[in-house]
Amino acid sequence: MRLLNLAATLITLSALFSYLNHRYLRLPTTIGVMLFALVLSLMLIAFGMFDPRIEQFAEKFLAEIDFNKALMLGMLSFLLFAGALHININDLARHKWVILTLASGGVLLSTVIVGTLTWWLLAAFGLQLSFVYCLLFGALISPTDPVAVLGILKTAGVPKSLETKIAGESLFNDGVAVVVFIVLFRIATGGAEVSPGGVAGLFLLEALGGLLFGLAIGFAAYAMLKSVDSYQVEILITLALVMGGYALAHAMHVSGPIAIVVAGLLIGNHGRLLAMSKTTRQHLDTFWELLDEILNAVLFVLIGLEILLLVFTRHYFVAGLLAIPIVLLARLLSVGLPIALMRQVRSFSPHVIKILTWGGLRGGISVALALSLPPGPERNLIVAITYIVVVFSIAVQGLTVGKLVASSK
Repeated sequence: MRLLNLAATLITLSALFSYLNHRYLRLPTTIGVMLFALVLSLMLIAFGMFDPRIEQFAEKFLAEIDFNKALMLGMLSFLLFAGALHININDLARHKWVILTLASGGVLLSTVIVGTLTWWLLAAFGLQLSFVYCLLFGALISPTDPVAVLGILKTAGVPKSLETKIAGESLFNDGVAVVVFIVLFRIATGGAEVSPGGVAGLFLLEALGGLLFGLAIGFAAYAMLKSVDSYQVEILITLALVMGGYALAHAMHVSGPIAIVVAGLLIGNHGRLLAMSKTTRQHLDTFWELLDEILNAVLFVLIGLEILLLVFTRHYFVAGLLAIPIVLLARLLSVGLPIALMRQVRSFSPHVIKILTWGGLRGGISVALALSLPPGPERNLIVAITYIVVVFSIAVQGLTVGKLVASSK
């Protein structure tokens, strides 16, 4: 009953905020619902000053939701599969080296830059955080989450090649960043050998293992889809692929995000073309688009409400504000340097670095990874800084990137 009440409350809030946003604000849904949830949270905090029971009730409700598990072991697999399902693999292949470079080398470079600059910044404020924990922050804040901005890019008339780069990078850098985070976390907690060989071994196990496992479950699902012609059964097969495949990847200690992205690309291209009827394709697309919209609305409501559980101090707040330009600088360098080098051998759309930098939104994955850290002062500091960066990214960058694209034409 408790789980049903939690789900009912979140769905109700998501529906209400989506309605209010569509009726009055007309913002992208994910941004609008997060802002309404954030306003509700601040109102509860304000009312709590007069009657503490109000804020305590809201905090108790949210404390029953493990945000990290809800996203990383629940919603993420569905969101990644839905995103990968509509990516044209031929377009992806044409930009594979750019996407691979940004999603791997770009994440690693961003992790090092953010981690190093954050370490210096916190030391200047007298906040003690070990260098490896600063790198953990760099890893969790580096993956981009362009769900809220892709619609804006399409309506702004962004070149198709740039749209493919943004979508492809976001799908794979989530998985790579999670792998980097896991490696650094094991080092920080003494669970991994601190040597190049040990780090490389963990990275290969997670990343390469996820890639191969994704191909295996993708081809298994493809064979099943090809042998039947019933959209009800075929949708159920894709659900089993996402839920069962992600759970099995987690049990095997390989990257579930990478596995689901690979499987989604396989089903969305070869499966769609060779294993599905026109009726199945229509029902499958409608089902996954609707599920994607619902889960994104719930996710961003949770992000907005999560402020009720955060520990904020004046130093934490200032450090979070100063971390915003650090993260943007790291994004600029991790995108700009590889593209500047690749420009020697290939052409890019005008203003590509500027758009990729400002359009690289941070979202729920960053918050979830921060909340996965063990309780302690390090966790409180990292979660507070992460939340400030994510809210700025969604609310400010998400609302202005369309104007940036339009002005760059």
